[in-house]
Amino acid sequence: MGTENLSLKAFVVLLKANKTLGEVIKKDISSHGMRTSDFTIMEALYHKGKQTIKQISEAVLINTGSITYVIDKLEKKGLLERIPCKDDRRAVHIQLTDEGMNLMAEIFPLHQKVIEEIFEDVSEEEKEIVIDVLKRVGKKGEQLK
Repeated sequence: MGTENLSLKAFVVLLKANKTLGEVIKKDISSHGMRTSDFTIMEALYHKGKQTIKQISEAVLINTGSITYVIDKLEKKGLLERIPCKDDRRAVHIQLTDEGMNLMAEIFPLHQKVIEEIFEDVSEEEKEIVIDVLKRVGKKGEQLK
């Protein structure tokens, strides 16, 4: 198999894996009664603490307009809150409420177990290689945009 064919095969395998894993994760998140966009935003806040909408948008790859909509809904449910930024009155920080933190503390370990299960047959060394390779492929893709 030539190099071009191998690149194509790697590309197709990556896309198929991405699709399958996306479905697995979506199923897991919905089993906790959440939508993927809600969970993704809450997870970013759970791990990074308070963030601006711009920071959340960069972290979770959802456009700012959609994020604002999701944040509004999560705020109405009492899972997160907006806090004015002391240094910049135009900026607003978003953070989880105690209720949001408790929910993520309950859900996230279960979610992480699913991810661990996906990678259970992959060695630590192989995980490092996958991370390195995908970072390089992603960087190259960024250059070609």
